[in-house]
Amino acid sequence: MQASDLRRLKWRCRRGLLENDLFVERFFRRFENQLSVRQGKALTELMNLADNDLLDLLLGRSAPEGALDVPAVHQVLHMLRS
Repeated sequence: MQASDLRRLKWRCRRGLLENDLFVERFFRRFENQLSVRQGKALTELMNLADNDLLDLLLGRSAPEGALDVPAVHQVLHMLRS
């Protein structure tokens, strides 16, 4: 990803729940330099969710459904959880 796109994505990932922020901060610390455009788009889709729905996915209490049930989203969720 380009640096400007990455900055926008990081800004978009700011959340209202501390728990979500912790997952996202750890994700960027580990994967920021190797994030692909496809993964960035999948992360953006996840950030479109309400905070509680996102937390349920991050904690494995629910699984991606509908438009989110695609390999790129599953991969990013795995990365967020690791």
